Amino acid sequence: MTTVLESSQIVDKNRATPEERRSSIIGAVLIALGLYVFWAFGLRVDGDLDATFNLSLQTDRFKDLAWVVNARWLSIAVAAILVGLGTWRLTRSALRWTNISLAVGFGLFSLAFLAWAAAGSQFSMVGMFRSTVILAVVVVLGALCGLMCERVGVINIGIEGQLLASAFAAVVLSSAFGTFVGVLGALLTGGLLGLLLAWLAIRFHVDQIIAGVVINFLALGLTSLMSARILSDVQSLNAPARIPAIRIPLLADIPVVGPVLFDHTYFVYGMFLLVILLHLGLFHTRWGLRSRSVGEHPKAADTVGINVYWIRYRNVVLGGVIAGFGGAFLGLAQVARFEENMTGGIGFIGLAAMIFGRWMPVGALGAGLVFGFARAAQQKVAILNTGIPSEFLLMLPYVVTIIVVAGVVGRTRPPAADGQPYIKQ
Repeated sequence: MTTVLESSQIVDKNRATPEERRSSIIGAVLIALGLYVFWAFGLRVDGDLDATFNLSLQTDRFKDLAWVVNARWLSIAVAAILVGLGTWRLTRSALRWTNISLAVGFGLFSLAFLAWAAAGSQFSMVGMFRSTVILAVVVVLGALCGLMCERVGVINIGIEGQLLASAFAAVVLSSAFGTFVGVLGALLTGGLLGLLLAWLAIRFHVDQIIAGVVINFLALGLTSLMSARILSDVQSLNAPARIPAIRIPLLADIPVVGPVLFDHTYFVYGMFLLVILLHLGLFHTRWGLRSRSVGEHPKAADTVGINVYWIRYRNVVLGGVIAGFGGAFLGLAQVARFEENMTGGIGFIGLAAMIFGRWMPVGALGAGLVFGFARAAQQKVAILNTGIPSEFLLMLPYVVTIIVVAGVVGRTRPPAADGQPYIKQ
C-alpha cells in the first residue's frame, strides 16, 4: 500500500501543471513563429532591399527622421530571438513571464512582417502608431463600460448599441445645436441605455445577456429608421463640425512619442484620464471597494449595510455614460458623420478587450491598443501592395478577437457574482 501511494505521489509531482503546459505551448508557438519568419520573411526577400520606417510626420519638426534597415537581416535576427525565446519558455523556468514573452514574441513578429511588407519602400511607423491610439479609443471606452458593469455583477452585452445610439445622438445634436450639446446628448443617451439595462436586469431579473441583445437591436433599428427617414432628407443634420486636435506644446515636439501621444482630440486625452481615474477609484477608494464587493459577494456586502441595488444601478449608468463618450468620439472625431451600423462590432471587441485586460482599467487600455494596432496594421499594409488579399486584412482585427477570447492570455476569472441577479432576502 505504501509503495502504491509513493508511486502515485511521484506521478503527481512529475505531472505538469496547467501553467507549465501553457508555458510549453507558448514556447512551441514562439519557435514556430521564428521558423516561419526565417522562411517567409528572411529567405523570401531580396537581400539588397531596405525597409525605411519613417519616425515622424511631414508636419513635424524632425520630418526627415527615419530608420533604414535591411529587411532580410532584420527578419533573420527576429527569427533567432523568437526561437531563443521559445526555447526558454519550454524550460518552464519563469512561468510568471509567460504573457510578457507572448507579447514580446508577437511584437517582434509584427516588426518582421512590417519590414517584409515595406522592403524597397517607405512605411510611416509613427503614422501607424498614431492610428493605433486613435482606433483604440472606442475599443478602450467600450471595455471600460463593460468593466464598470461587470465589476458590480451585471453583464453588459449592449455596449454595441450604446455606442451606436450615442454616435447618432452626437451627430444630430451637434449638427443642429453645436458640439457641446452633441457630446452632452451622447453622454445622456449612453446613460439612459445603461439605465434601461439596469432596470431590466436588476428590477425585473431579466437574463442579462438577453437584455443586452435587446438594447443592441433596439439601437440598430431606431438609428437605421431615423437615418433613413430623417438624415436622408435633411442632410444638414448629418454634417457636424469635426473635433480638431489639440496639440500640447513642447510635448508634441518630442520625436516619435510626441505625434503619437500629444497631438489628439480631447477624446483621446479623456480616454487616458478615465483609465487613470477608474484604476485609482476601483482600488484606492471606498466606492471601488464597495463596487468590487458587490461584484464578488453581494449578500455579504448587503449584510454590512451596502445598498447592492443602488451600487449596481449607479455603476451601470456610469458605464453607459462612458460608452456615450465613446459614441461621441466615433461620430464627431473619428468619422464626423453618421452611417448605419457604423460601429461594426466594436462594442463586442470592447468586451473582448475587457476580458483580455482581466477586468482591470490599465489592462483594458493595453488590450485596446492591441486591437487598435491590428486595425491600423490592416489599413496601412493594404497601401503597400503586398499581395495579401484585402479580405484577409479586413478580418485581421476579428481574428485577434477570437484568439484573445479563446484564452491565449491564460485563464481569467471574472467577478464571482457576474451575471447573477441579487434578490434581497
